[in-house]
Amino acid sequence: MARHAIRPELSEAKDQGLHNIGEASALTGVSAKMIRHYEAIGLIPPASRTFANYRLYNEADLHRLRFIRRARNLGFPMKQIEVLLGLWGDPKRSSAEVKRLAQAHSDELAARIAEMQAMQRTLQSLAEHCHGDHRPECPILDDLAGPAH
Repeated sequence: MARHAIRPELSEAKDQGLHNIGEASALTGVSAKMIRHYEAIGLIPPASRTFANYRLYNEADLHRLRFIRRARNLGFPMKQIEVLLGLWGDPKRSSAEVKRLAQAHSDELAARIAEMQAMQRTLQSLAEHCHGDHRPECPILDDLAGPAH
């Protein structure tokens, strides 16, 4: 069904294999709120509508929503997802660009993981040096109150 065709009734739309937002959400694992958000920011095209103004989604829309969900699950920021969607839709794309984006994101995740591991080691060390009894001395609070490192 074309995006600008005469607006069908919901039952007619379902007969044509289209899905309302609740069904699209259930089929893709993307909440209805996020589907509306993705439409508002242009990650998915504006939904066609029923006569009663319900949003309708076709299989291509669902596939695009699944792509977005998977990219989000891998931690890609929205701007990179927008670029990835553009590359996905471009049959003349270079896989080198896709690889560059994925590698840069992987490198960023590795740096964030290393930072979090360092924080965890510091907290573990502080906890090990705290007596954890009735005494007021506490190396954890002393460290937090000390000068920035």
